[in-house]
Amino acid sequence: MSHISLDGQWLLTSPQHSHISIPCALPGDVHSALIQADLLPQPYFGCNEELIQWVGESEWQLTTDFTLTTEQLTATAIDLNLSFVDTMAIVSINGTQVLTCSNMFRLYQVNVLPYLQQGVNHISIALARNDSEAQRRAEKLPFPVPWAVGNNQIPHMNTLRKTQCHAGWDWGICLLSTGVYNSLTLTPVYNTRLHHVRTQQAWLPNGDCEVTVNIDCEVLKNCTEQALEINFDKQVHTIVIDNTNNGIQTVTTIIVVKNPQRWWPAGYGEQPLYPLTVTLNNHTITKKLGLRELTLDTQTDAIGSAMTFVVNGNAITAKGANWIPLDALPSRQTPARYRQLLEDAVAANMNMIRVWGGGMYEHDIFYELCDELGLLVWQDLMFACALYPSTPEFLADVELEIVDQVKRLADHPSLALWCGDNEVIGAIGWYDESKHNREKYVVNYDRLNRMLQQVVEQYDPSRRFWASSPCNGELDFGDAWHDDNRGDMHFWDVWHSGKSFDAYHNVKPRFCSEFGYQSWPSLPTVKTFADSEDWNVTSPTFEQHQKNGRGNSIMTEMFTRYFRFPVGFANMLYLSQVQQAIAIKTATEFWRAHKQHCRGILYWQLNDCWPVSSWSSIEYTGRWKQLHHHAKRFFAPVMATFIQQPQQPLTLHVVNDHHQPMPISGTVIKADWQGNVLATWQLDTQLATDSSDIVWQTEDILTASETKQVFYHVSLTAADGSVTENTHYPCLFKHAQLQNPTINTEWHQDNETIWLELDTDYPALFVEPQLECQGRFSDSSFTLLPSHMTGAKHRLYYIGDCDLKTLKQHLTLYHLRGTY
Repeated sequence: MSHISLDGQWLLTSPQHSHISIPCALPGDVHSALIQADLLPQPYFGCNEELIQWVGESEWQLTTDFTLTTEQLTATAIDLNLSFVDTMAIVSINGTQVLTCSNMFRLYQVNVLPYLQQGVNHISIALARNDSEAQRRAEKLPFPVPWAVGNNQIPHMNTLRKTQCHAGWDWGICLLSTGVYNSLTLTPVYNTRLHHVRTQQAWLPNGDCEVTVNIDCEVLKNCTEQALEINFDKQVHTIVIDNTNNGIQTVTTIIVVKNPQRWWPAGYGEQPLYPLTVTLNNHTITKKLGLRELTLDTQTDAIGSAMTFVVNGNAITAKGANWIPLDALPSRQTPARYRQLLEDAVAANMNMIRVWGGGMYEHDIFYELCDELGLLVWQDLMFACALYPSTPEFLADVELEIVDQVKRLADHPSLALWCGDNEVIGAIGWYDESKHNREKYVVNYDRLNRMLQQVVEQYDPSRRFWASSPCNGELDFGDAWHDDNRGDMHFWDVWHSGKSFDAYHNVKPRFCSEFGYQSWPSLPTVKTFADSEDWNVTSPTFEQHQKNGRGNSIMTEMFTRYFRFPVGFANMLYLSQVQQAIAIKTATEFWRAHKQHCRGILYWQLNDCWPVSSWSSIEYTGRWKQLHHHAKRFFAPVMATFIQQPQQPLTLHVVNDHHQPMPISGTVIKADWQGNVLATWQLDTQLATDSSDIVWQTEDILTASETKQVFYHVSLTAADGSVTENTHYPCLFKHAQLQNPTINTEWHQDNETIWLELDTDYPALFVEPQLECQGRFSDSSFTLLPSHMTGAKHRLYYIGDCDLKTLKQHLTLYHLRGTY
């Protein structure tokens, strides 16, 4: 069936700004249109955030014309389809109001045929102010409902069903966007309407998969016989619908897939997708299904209770990061950028992404890519770090939102879990009103959360509903920030409470869905938002791009604990990324070494929505921070890590996530900072299936003097061809007797392949070959050992589109000893 697209250039005006009459691309946002018309400065540069707030404090009108033929108007109905409408909007056609929108997360469909005419038609979308609507709603509430003070810069955003971080967050710009972010269409409907397709899977004892296809369709008026056609797994099923009774009916058919190819998370197997096509009267719905079994094991055990995702009967270690909106400007959320970020997640050996509850239910392209790439999705519902109303009006609106989103997303094989919110249970204890009236606000919370659970379980009984993140379990409102025996945990003691990195060794979460450590962005990214006179971490521009009040202080104070203080701005930036990587590496490797205890590690956070100082491992510009390179190593299916407990021998743990045994071989060396190998141990063993074992340990405990002079390094090759390396530094970096190395570089090119070879006279730590131009190297932030120790130079492959000449001009080498 032919949709009539309303995408393209609309006219943007404002009742408050009579001089503005400019084109605005839809799908798109008002800020982007104003930037395009040179009526708004680039919001991310300098302190321009202060100069753009008037946009959110204005009303806006979008208008366009479209033409319809007499033939098109013979349809039984013409549906206007809208989604991602942000947020308060009135839609009018030919001067008549046809739709009122009040929820960014709703999928709107309305028959507008009665308002249409042959020839030219006029459509307008009036966008109201979000800030004043939030205030109006707050004043109507029966009692105060605390909003996300300290994150939001605009009050009472919790009363609006809109992306919460649009009003600012502790990593986010306050950019109160408005617009329509998905395609706008008119769909002529003739006699019948195809509403929705939903599937369920049942696995038969012989290994076949039984796919039940439920189709909601509607007969608008009595008509000739109509047939549904279902194409799946090279099978065609035709079902005649009842054309005598007007109204919605559900048609069900069962298709058995013989010898199904199972869908697996990344690192555990392939991701085959089976196309499904359902057609009724030239109206078609298409999906791609992944056939797989997925459950969440929360059984009680000797420790507390498990939190383990089980896919196709196999326990999975969830490895990944938290996802925030791709860009603060919705017009910049392009399919290419979605693909790049998610491919970068898989490149770092991730298999799960958590869509955080202060953002948005993502665009279809996000979930389609996660299906294709094998990224499981922990899906928060959109509530975060505030309390929320439980009035009948609010609950009714949210219920429609959840129905829309669950029906939209439930057939994606990547979707692993529905989670009610982010930190809302915890937020009851954050605000004065709720702290002093806890029972009242717990009941208020439960009214909303219970409704969320009931709707999710009604429309998607195949998946687990998890009340909140973090949460100790069903109806458990305990302290999941510090209780590591059950449920999922948010562990922030190192960042927010100022504990040292070894505090990560004091907890063993069953599943850590949030923990993080900040860094500053790299110098090439800083250059995109700051003039050189502002290249100082306490300059006005830099502080504008640091949304965590204590962030700069926390980072610099931790420098003094672990490192000699860096010299110069560039070294400050570099060292902050070393420090961030060490923090997350320390936690992740320890928890993976205790994998039968901890089955999920999602650090905060994968990405940035603008260039900013933050907890991300990929900068807004797409650059990998050092952390992301470390993640590729510490999330690898076979991973080796040294663990040093006080007054205990140094132990080497090797983790095998594969669901089969894995032979490994290699060496452990003990060396000094002059590059002398003091001892060598050969390792040759077989790792058990899905295991973590100690494969080596020292016989002696080093003296205080020895810890400053030596280090240990391991290099292992597994039967799957992968190589895992790691280094153990026995003392604080500021105490180690590091030598100042000379690092030699050699460039090579063979056809399209460009690589860099490095050698050094002394061991060099956290070597980062940083490019001013686009692209990255296959490795970074590694220990570079002299070739006389390893037998070969260190080879790095360039990944990107720059030529060799450009690369040579734009390379800067950083290493730890070079910072002071």
